[in-house]
Amino acid sequence: MEPSFYIGPHAVWRIQEWEGPFAPPGDLFAEFDNKAFTAEVESFSPAYYAEGYIYAFLQSWLIDTGEHRVLVDTGAGNDKQRPGIPVFGNLATDYLEQLAQTGFSVEDIDIVVNTHLHIDHVGWNTVLESQQWRPTFPNAKYILPRVDRETWDPALDSYAQLRGKEVNTGVFEDSVQPILDAGQAVLVGPGEEILPGMVMIDTPGHTPGHMMLEVCAGEECALFTGDILHHPMQILRPDWNSVYCEDRARAVQTRQMVLERAVTKAARIVPAHFGGSHSVFIDRCGGGYRPRSLES
Repeated sequence: MEPSFYIGPHAVWRIQEWEGPFAPPGDLFAEFDNKAFTAEVESFSPAYYAEGYIYAFLQSWLIDTGEHRVLVDTGAGNDKQRPGIPVFGNLATDYLEQLAQTGFSVEDIDIVVNTHLHIDHVGWNTVLESQQWRPTFPNAKYILPRVDRETWDPALDSYAQLRGKEVNTGVFEDSVQPILDAGQAVLVGPGEEILPGMVMIDTPGHTPGHMMLEVCAGEECALFTGDILHHPMQILRPDWNSVYCEDRARAVQTRQMVLERAVTKAARIVPAHFGGSHSVFIDRCGGGYRPRSLES
C-alpha cells in the first residue's frame, strides 16, 4: 500500500475500518439549516452525502517518521457491544489486515493517539483474547487526553452529566480501562510534545478534553483534527455542531480556531470521518473558509 500523503519526510497512511450511510444531515447537525445545506449539496455528492444520508468513514491515520510509528485514533473495534449506537456494534472488519498492508504490524506501533474517548476513536485500542480485552498494540504508549480520562469514566460523577453517556455505553470499560490497567496509558495536557514536531493541541467542545495532533516537519504541517469536523459543511459553517458535541458554544470557538490555524499555517486538515479526499486544505473565502478540493 502506498502512503496517502507525506508531511515533509513523514509518510502517512489511511487505515480504513468502515464506510457507509450514517445519518440524515438534520440528525447529525444540531444547527442544521436545509436551505444552506441544499445550496452546497452538489459539491458533497456522492462522497460525503448520498440518498439523504451523510456518508461517513471510520479511519485511522498511521504516521511513519522513519524512527517511530504513530497511529491516530482507532475506530470502533471488533466484537464490541454498542447498545447506544448499534451501527458500530459487533463489527467484524479487516482493520488489522488493512494496517498490515502498510508493511507494519501491531508490534511496530510505538504511539497510539486518542484525540478523545468516544466510541469510534478508541475501539481498536483493545482486542478480545480469551474473553479478556487486551491492548491491541503491545509495545505502544497510548496518549489519552487527561481531561477526557477524568470525564468519561462511568465511576466518576462527571459522567452522569454528559450528553453522550448513552452513546458511549461500555466504551470506557472495554477500550480505555484495559489500557490503564496495562500501564500503557500516558495522560497528556495542552501543548505536550509526543515526538519532535508532534504537539497535542487543546481543542475542547466536542468533548471536554478533545485534543488534536499537530504534526510539522520542514515546511509542511498537518492537523489531525479528530471530531472537530465531521463533514465538509462545517468548514463552510463552523457554527454547525454535531449533536454529539458536549459544549456547543465552545466547539464553535474551537472549530473557528482550527480553521484559522490551518489557513495561517497552510496545513492539511486530517479529520477522522471525511470521505472523498479524506483530508483537505482550506482557503479563506470572504469572511469564512472553503475546502480547496473534496475530490479523492
